[in-house]
Order: sequence, then C-alpha cells, then structure tokens
Amino acid sequence: MPKKQTRRIFLKRIFSSLLTLLGLGSGGYIYANRIEPFLLEIVHMDMKHPLIPQSFTGKKIVQFSDTHLGFHYSLQQFKKLAKTINNLGPDIIFFTGDLMDEPNKYSEINQLVPILQSLDAPLGKFCIYGNHDHGGYGSEIYRNVMETAGFQLLLNHSTSISLNNLSRINIIGIDDRMLGKPDIPLALKKVTPDQFNILLSHAPDVANDVSQYPVHWQLSGHSHGGQVKIPFIGPLVIPPFAKIYYEGFYRVGDEESLSLYVNRGIGTTRLPFRFLSKPEITVFTLKPEKN
Repeated sequence: MPKKQTRRIFLKRIFSSLLTLLGLGSGGYIYANRIEPFLLEIVHMDMKHPLIPQSFTGKKIVQFSDTHLGFHYSLQQFKKLAKTINNLGPDIIFFTGDLMDEPNKYSEINQLVPILQSLDAPLGKFCIYGNHDHGGYGSEIYRNVMETAGFQLLLNHSTSISLNNLSRINIIGIDDRMLGKPDIPLALKKVTPDQFNILLSHAPDVANDVSQYPVHWQLSGHSHGGQVKIPFIGPLVIPPFAKIYYEGFYRVGDEESLSLYVNRGIGTTRLPFRFLSKPEITVFTLKPEKN
C-alpha cells in the first residue's frame, strides 16, 4: 500500500522538478540544500524619520528572525550567529519570532539560553511571538527562554527607550497573526503620535492595518523571503500573512506613511532549502530626517 504523500514531500518533489526543468539538476539541489542556507547576508539600511531624536543619531538596531532551531539549524550555527551579531556592535536587538521550529520537542534549551544571554545590546533586547513560538504548546516555553535570556517580550504592549531621560523612541510589539491574538489598539494604548514609533510584527501583511495608526516603521519576518524563488515564476514557499509583503523594504498606506521592512530570516521551514533567498541579518542605523 503506497504511503500517504505529506505536504513536505509534495513541496520537495515540486522543487526538485522545477530545478530539473531549469537545467540545474543535482547541482541546483545541492546548492539550495547545502550552500545557500549558510550564505548569511548582512543588510545595512538607514532608518530615517523626522521624529527620530538627534540623540539617537547613529544608534544601531540589529534585527534577526526565524531561526527555526531544530529544523536543519543547529545550536553550533546559532553560536556563530550570536558572535556575528555581537561583532556588529548593536545598541538595540530585535528578534521577530520563530526561535525554535517545535518548542515542545526541542531538547537543547539549557544550552540555548546562555547563547541568547550572550547577545549584547546596551539599550535593550526585544522580541515578539511568531507562529512557531506558539505552536506545539510552545508559548510559555518561548516566553521563559527569552525572558531568562534578558529579552523583553512585547505581547500587544509597548515600551520606550530613552537617552538621558530627555529623548525617547517607542517600541511596540503585537502577537502573531496566525496563532496568536494581535491587538494593535491595545499595543498602542500608551503611545503618542509625536514620538518615533517602531512596531514589531512577525507577520508582515498586517502592515495594511498598522498603517492606519501612528506607527512610523514596522519590522517583520515570517516570509523567509519566499525561501525558494524560481526565475520567471517567483517565490515557492510563502506562508499566510506574508503574501503581499515578503522581502525587503516597502512604503505602505494611503500616504505611504508607514515604512515596512521584511527580514528573510535565518533558518528554513517546511523544506530545508533556500534558493535565491539568502538568510539575513539586518542592521538599521537611526538617522533623523528633515521634514
């Protein structure tokens, strides 16, 4: 009796067939499975807005996302990632969700926490829930890991970062769109429109809703940049709520008032491949902008 075909096997077969059609064959398969997933790209970008206080000029935010530890991404790789992040000299670190692929099945949590603790950011480390952080009864596991490691988990909540008690920026985090309960008005309850506001959302497509509020930048992950992109066809692996915005920089809203950046993430999901979608760390340098 033939085995029931799983979604993962189905996608793997589609990907292999496409590579064959493109004339890449086994070489393309090996590249996508064993080479590109390790080709970490560090993307540098200015984060500009008139409301950024002058005292924050030059401060660096490092965003990383979607490590999916346990699914073809190891603790040794994560140690190297942490060293790379620290070498970038971040003032602020954001993790935008999906730390472990299956939190309730991950067996190396005791070794994971010290690595997260080693990440150094003098102005704070902040994180939000992704769908995999909630999945498999993982919500409290993820919370305990991140808070023990010195991250502030923002669950429909905001906080502020101040310098010399004179100037500040606000950081807002909402719950995951797939498996959580995001509440934008609740998250913005203590936020005023006359200060610079950054919102963290695992799912990028909520930007269409976020653009209706006094939020100036949104940082997201979730999409893996499509993870597998086929020339003339486009992304092969795009999850729900990353269909509209799946990679890079966008201006969103009727007046393009919201700047959105979608990080391609570090690990893989569903399939252990990356093709034309390298893993990414994003470094944002804060710069006040004249009106």
